[in-house]
Amino acid sequence: MRPILCVVGTRPNYMKMAPILAAFDAHVPRIPYVFVHTGQHYDAAMEKVFFDALGLPTPHANLGVGAGSHAVQTARIMERMDAVVDETQPASMLVVGDVNSTLGAALVAAKRNLPLIHVEAGLRSGDRTMPEEVNRILTDAVSDLLFTTERLAHDNLRAEGIAQDKMVFAGNVMIDTLEAHRGNFVKAIQTLTSAGCPDPQGWLNQGFALVTLHRPSNVDHEDALRAMVGVLDRISEHCPLAFPIHPRTRNNLQRFGLTQQLRAGRWLLMEPLPYFDMLGLMSEARLVITDSGGVQEESTVLGVPCLTVRENTERPVTVSQGTNQLIGTRPEAIWAAFEALRTGGPLLGAREVGTAAAPTRRPELWDGRAAVRIASEIFARREKFLAA
Repeated sequence: MRPILCVVGTRPNYMKMAPILAAFDAHVPRIPYVFVHTGQHYDAAMEKVFFDALGLPTPHANLGVGAGSHAVQTARIMERMDAVVDETQPASMLVVGDVNSTLGAALVAAKRNLPLIHVEAGLRSGDRTMPEEVNRILTDAVSDLLFTTERLAHDNLRAEGIAQDKMVFAGNVMIDTLEAHRGNFVKAIQTLTSAGCPDPQGWLNQGFALVTLHRPSNVDHEDALRAMVGVLDRISEHCPLAFPIHPRTRNNLQRFGLTQQLRAGRWLLMEPLPYFDMLGLMSEARLVITDSGGVQEESTVLGVPCLTVRENTERPVTVSQGTNQLIGTRPEAIWAAFEALRTGGPLLGAREVGTAAAPTRRPELWDGRAAVRIASEIFARREKFLAA
């Protein structure tokens, strides 16, 4: 068998690829692969922390594409990935998620007539102003085998003309990683203390909210960010906010002069957290407020109420079968949703402060075995994807 060229580029990709490579290694017979990092996220120290924690192997190559516009990053990835294909002569390529590395590698596979596998296919927000939405649509259009995380994704793919026999409902590999590492979560009190929280035990006793914001529509425009800070500061009066802050968000808070508006002692601005610290903090939070797709999934499985401050979501199963509410970005809507939870709404009222409750429902096949199903399906189609 010839290997599958497996590509990552960003930290969310690591969590998606780790269980897949583990399943390839455990499969009998072993499924061969070549592991490549594009270098889209390029913090070497952070990369080592994640790779060690997740058990990822050292990449065969790091393409070192670094920062740049969407066009520049994608072009660099294509140019450098093309050389890797020449060197390694894979039977097929596997990409995960929806970042520029996903699309850049997918386009190389399409141009080289290399069978392409996309894990996390078919997710759609309906908003083509999101770069990730464009990446998702184009990657799926050139893929030969599309593994989905929820059944609605199949409707999206059929509507775009994708043949049914290319689609396989496998479940969510992000949840495979979460379930495999529950015993490694860092306790919230340890993370809060390390970050300089003035009263870690008090925050746990009262219940705190975990906030993540990084979408350009929320943080890159002064009016939008000022409105978001205003309603979050109002929420902080009742529920202190732990805020692992994206560098761009931090820069914009400073650029727009908003950091001095944060209620003293009720906000904890933190550096971006390692994976196990983040999951530990989330699992013990009273509430999550986010614009992240992955956090919507993780909070659903951890049973923590989630308010998603976006107008759309590419993960609707977290709303229909999880703990997520899609509430938009208007301050009055955000406050109303928080008030409903604070006064005993259906997501929060029965929860014990400082603990995570099991969700009443868990999305189908989010059971920690998605990667095993993926490996089995690829091996069953080995004539196409593992050809000698």
